This record gives sequence, structure tokens and C-alpha cells, in this order.
Amino acid sequence: MTSTDDPFAVIETEVRGVPTRVFAAAPPTLRSVWDAAAAHGDADYLVYDDERLTFADTRRRVAAFAAHLVSDHGVAQGDRVAIAMRNYPEFAVAFWATVSIGAVAVPLNAWWTGPELAYGLSDSGSVVLVADDERVERIGPHLAGTDVRAVVTVRTDRRPDAGATTVGRFEDIAVTDATGAPQPTGPIDPDDDAAIMYTSGTTGRPKGAVQTHRNFVAHMMNALYRAAASAPPPVEGAPPPPSPATLLTFPLFHVGGLQSFLLPYTATGGKVVLMYRWDVARALELIEAEGINALAGVPTTVFELLELARETGKDLSSVAGIASGATLVPPELVRRIDDQLAHRAAPANGYGLTETSGAAVANSGADYVSRPDSVGRPISPVMEVRIVGPDGDDLPTGDVGEIWIKGPTVVRGYFGLPAETAASFTDGWFHTGDLGRLDDEGLLYVVDRLKDVIIRGGENIYAAEVEAAIYEHPDVTEAAIVGLPHERLGEEVGAVVRLRDGAGLTEDGLRAHVAERLAGFKVPARVWLRTDELPRNATGKVLKRELRESLAART
Repeated sequence: MTSTDDPFAVIETEVRGVPTRVFAAAPPTLRSVWDAAAAHGDADYLVYDDERLTFADTRRRVAAFAAHLVSDHGVAQGDRVAIAMRNYPEFAVAFWATVSIGAVAVPLNAWWTGPELAYGLSDSGSVVLVADDERVERIGPHLAGTDVRAVVTVRTDRRPDAGATTVGRFEDIAVTDATGAPQPTGPIDPDDDAAIMYTSGTTGRPKGAVQTHRNFVAHMMNALYRAAASAPPPVEGAPPPPSPATLLTFPLFHVGGLQSFLLPYTATGGKVVLMYRWDVARALELIEAEGINALAGVPTTVFELLELARETGKDLSSVAGIASGATLVPPELVRRIDDQLAHRAAPANGYGLTETSGAAVANSGADYVSRPDSVGRPISPVMEVRIVGPDGDDLPTGDVGEIWIKGPTVVRGYFGLPAETAASFTDGWFHTGDLGRLDDEGLLYVVDRLKDVIIRGGENIYAAEVEAAIYEHPDVTEAAIVGLPHERLGEEVGAVVRLRDGAGLTEDGLRAHVAERLAGFKVPARVWLRTDELPRNATGKVLKRELRESLAART
């Protein structure tokens, strides 16, 4: 698939002074991707409740909003435009309008408080904010200390309390005729900035990862390559496969929503179904009504979907693939997908980070079922993986070390943070902060976050391994392992476990379950059983620092 005449031919070029493998036929910029999407015309693109926008509908709105940014707010190439809202169709319109004029999109975490939103606006230097009702209410009192000079409100008549000199309603702008309106005509370079995506901030203040047009387009090409490589051979006379249709469970301000789904579905003419918030019963209805054939979510989301489908007798017959990611995926979930869907839908997992623009490594189908504890191999020939020791040298096969990733999707660094950039990026390689190992076949196994390793009496305990063992118990729906201070051992293992309704599992029963699978020193010394959800951030990652601090205060 990568020979000279193939659509996925690979060449080497210099990216920011570093020799890098890239796809030769990749579109140069996001503007090119959006222009090409015009060919999808009247096909459904964005579906939200009873609203349905075709590609042509969306294209008109994007043109109108792009013209508004330029003519009414003086947005120029390189200026930052922040987007803070739920997964509304307006998010996609604002994003495509921003990047198509060469400005820089800044998706802000919709779960952030007012001061956190103000931090993102100030840190990025955003000059325009596009926000929905809840975000306008939160940020209003804090706008005065930012560089924002205009706010465009979405699905609300609320006005910010202070700060912005101009306030407009998205609904009044996106329906206007953009014919003849001024728009930048200057060229966009593949290595120009396209977006600033903020890291989740689970271990400190969020950092703005600066993603270029090349980063976005390379990630899209990775997804298309992966789909082409795993597609079954065509059968003569067989009906064409159904058009791509996904139910988006990841937020669009996260690489899991924006890069991994909106972007490739835009390129291929796919349908993206949006939800106001995750509702498992509504999700099952939408899967059936919209003919959803692919979806992804954090493990908790997928577990809930499979559980309700089983209870209600839904067979999810339209679904051909279910992926999970954004956090470590327990092997039990892979088995559940394969068994419950009768081997019909291919389970998949993607491993990546904000700094790699999303998944850089993937495992799927039979390979994933046979080795559910592995995240797979590099997602395409342009991505590379190393396992590195503390001295920066490669480790032997099988040894555990830090995972480093290189490829055209790796961001250029952190916005305004040269020291942090230098510490995390070396000659095109990103230091993930995750611990892993490679086997003889080049398969990658992620064992833990560097910061989540529990050191008990000098023995390393990987939280992910213990969590995987706990998830094998049928009474468990969520699990988190954290290290708790211990006077003699340094740390001991603590487990916070959410049980199914009506479950009879006890603390001793859980310890016995783990002891049957792992060495004694890995068995949780302290166990907290609960029926409410574990604290998570907007992308589904358990807030272990919050749990750790809360539990340590009780011990």
C-alpha cells in the first residue's frame, strides 16, 4: 500500500529540521480538506436531535462565519479563535471557518470553570470567543482580564457581563449570505499553526499543545490508511458498503472527538451524530435510527452501552466496529465486545495523546481479541515507537521504559512554554510519560503512567495491571488503583471500586479475586466499595490525584 504509485506512498521530508516520514499524497492543509469535502454535497454531515445539516448546508454556514470573523472582527492569519461549547453543530462550523482562513482554533474544555476558561483564553491570547449558554455564563465575569475583543454566542440570548467589546449571535451570522465578503487569500503552509489543544491537566496546569495543519492532515491520513488496510477484499457483485456513520461520544474539544472522528468523517463524506450529553438509552435509539456503523468511547461508556443492549435485547446489528480509548482499556472489555456482538463487530483500541494529535498506535479485530492487553503497532508506516530508559537510550525488547513517539502528527510543542517543550520533545520524538514495553513482534504494551506507578517496599506495581484484574469480576463497573502513603513500605495499594446495582461483592471477596490472578504484594491493602461514579475529567480519565488526596486524608 505504500509503493510509489499508491495513494499511501511514503516519502521522507524535513519537518522543523527533523527528517520525517510522511504520506506523499496528503492534502497540504485543513483548508484543502474542507474544500474537497464540497464534493459530498447533499449527504448528511451533522445530526443533532431533530436538526440535520448536509455538507452543502454546513459549507454555506462556514463561509458566512469565516467572512464574519474577517470583516467584522478583523481576524487575520495566525490569530486565535476560542471555541467553548457542548458538541453542537456550531462547533464544527466555527472550527472549519477558523482554520480555513488561516486562523488558529482553540477548543476549550467545556467542563472548565469560569477561571479555568479565562486561563485558556489568556494563555492562548484568543481574540474571539465562540461559546454556548453555559460557557457564556461562566466566563462572563472573567473576560475583562483576557485579550478577547468579541464574543459570538451560541444557542443563547445571554450576554457576557464584561470584557468583550462586541457580542453577536451565531444564529444571526451563519445564515447570512457570504457572497463577495472579504476572506484571506494568502497561502497556508503545512507547518503553520492550526489549533491549540489543551492537555487534560490531570497532573497539573493544562498546557496548550500547538498542532499544525500537517499534524491534523497526517492524523487523517493515518485513519484512512488504517481503514484501507483492514478493509476486507471486495467481492464481485456485492452491494456497496454503507456510508460511514458514527455516534460521537468524545467531546469535540478533545483529540478523540475532533481529530479521530470529525476530521476523517468530513474527508470521507460520513455522518456524525451528536448528543447533548451521554445518555446510554438515547445512544441505543440513535444507533438504530441513524444506522450507526462505528463508534468509540472510554471504557465506562462502552461497558454501559453493552450492558443496556444486553438487558434490552438490542443486537447492535448495524455496528461494524467499537473502539475504546482515551485511557487504558481493560482486556475484559475487549472480550465483552467480541462475545456480545458474536464476533461480528471488530473491537479496536487507539493509543495516543494530545501531543500526538490522537491515536499513534492501534490494535483491532482478531489481533486485539487474541492480545487484548496490547495497544498494537504504529497506526501507519509514518509513525514510530521507542522504549527508552532514564538515560535516553533504547531498552532491550521486553524491558519496561518510557514510550517515545515520532511522526508527522507530533505537535510542534507547547504554546509559550519553551522549557517544557524542550523537556518533552527530542529531535521529533515526544516523551509520552507512559511506561510500556515492546514484544518480539513489535506490539506495544502500555503498563502505566510514570506518575501512577506504585512503589511498595521497592517493588514496582503498575496500576493498570491491578485494574485489569479487578475488571474481570462480574460485579465491577469501574475501578481505580492509587498509591497511598505507608510508613514502612513507602506506599501501599488502594482500590476504589464501583459495583453494579445489587452486587454482593465484599472487600475481602475483591482481594481474593485479585489474589487468584496476581502476586500477593499487588493485592489492594485498602479497598473502598461504592455505587456512585468515580470522579472523571471530560475525556473520561479518572482523576486519580483527586482520589489519592481524598483517600490519603482518611487513612
